[in-house]
Amino acid sequence: MRSCQFSLVFQQTKRANFSLKPRLSKLHPLLPGSTVPRFAYLVSGSKGDLEKLWRTLQTLYHPLNQYVVHLDLEAPAEERLELASRVEKDPTFSKVGNVHMITKANMVTYRGPTMVANTLHACAILLKRSKDWDWFINLSASDYPLVTQDDLLYTFSDLNRNLNFIEHTSQLGWKEGQRAMPLIIDPGLYQSTKSDIFWVTPQRTLPTAFKLFTGSAWMILSRSFVEYCIWGWDNLPRILLMYYTNFVSTPEGYFQTVMCNAPEFVHTAVNHDMHYIAWDIPPKQHPHILSLNDTRKMIASGAAFARKFNQDGPVLDKIDKELLGRKNGSFTPGGWCSGNPPCSKIGDPTLLRPWSRSS
Repeated sequence: MRSCQFSLVFQQTKRANFSLKPRLSKLHPLLPGSTVPRFAYLVSGSKGDLEKLWRTLQTLYHPLNQYVVHLDLEAPAEERLELASRVEKDPTFSKVGNVHMITKANMVTYRGPTMVANTLHACAILLKRSKDWDWFINLSASDYPLVTQDDLLYTFSDLNRNLNFIEHTSQLGWKEGQRAMPLIIDPGLYQSTKSDIFWVTPQRTLPTAFKLFTGSAWMILSRSFVEYCIWGWDNLPRILLMYYTNFVSTPEGYFQTVMCNAPEFVHTAVNHDMHYIAWDIPPKQHPHILSLNDTRKMIASGAAFARKFNQDGPVLDKIDKELLGRKNGSFTPGGWCSGNPPCSKIGDPTLLRPWSRSS
């Protein structure tokens, strides 16, 4: 079995809404019986990511959604305080009250379980803060949207709210020997300063109580699945969390393995992470840094998000202008925007103005 049993040809159906049709200027009514969904975002960063995170947050903002932002413990206190100040003083954020910062920062180690712990922390906060959101989306400060929130909300409006968009496979390949069998320790679990994971011996065998799955660390998860991971009413999420504590690259396997071993959710997995990610040849530890040369492929991918970007690269300005309609560092325009300058006041957030990219 390469993937969970459920499959959906999303690219040929709903993802068509991300295709570049003639630019739309009128407010779009939803299909009969459809309701506007709501997303809950985690946008996380580390040392030096303040400006990237802030820009990404502004492009993602919509009054219907919920947002948690986090700069990890490696980021200087000055950066975290500045982010908290910006969130508090932004008039739109203050009025709507849908942007929350994790002020007690977590230590997050790349490839370690602390990254999953941070994601679960954000999920718990989002569940506590709002009963209305439908999907959870985790992003980093190096991510950037390729579609507006009105596009995304409109596209997801008539989808089954239980669907999960998560890249996954049970074909571990080289990961079996290099990630599943080695045992690692994440110092971020017990130290206040950041350091990389380290390996311990002996190795372990593959599990027989459950089947391992792997995939992308970036995903769109249904509220029902997030609740299952937090509450764990049949204990599987907790058991797997303890197992993955000593697993290399925990974020690329924990949620996949939970979902594909849970009968309640195995049929809800759509095998796509909604991201455009490019890798160098041969592949390196981190993805290829996207530039203007990658624009055509990004657009052709039909993805909702892309990564990895450098801070304030010209490709981001191109995305703002040609894909998002964003100007002068403001929010991405949508049907909710009112006032002068645009988006300085909040209109009706349930009115959607889907963009389309010019051909």
